[in-house]
Amino acid sequence: MKTTVYLDAAEYRRLKALAKEEGRSAADLIRSAVSDYTRRHGGPRRPASIGVGRSGDGTLSERAEDLLSDLGGEP
Repeated sequence: MKTTVYLDAAEYRRLKALAKEEGRSAADLIRSAVSDYTRRHGGPRRPASIGVGRSGDGTLSERAEDLLSDLGGEP
């Protein structure tokens, strides 16, 4: 997506200088800054453990009681 960002002259000069020092474009630095900001302030994250035990079996929850009964617990 394309957007417009307004900077004052001093900010623009600093941005261009940083971009030149790093061998990157000003737009690339802005995208990186926005990405970092949204990652830090984007709200609660899902725990990394969610989905780790996916079986790929879409019927697993429907068959849970039958599967657990095979473990030797109470009927």
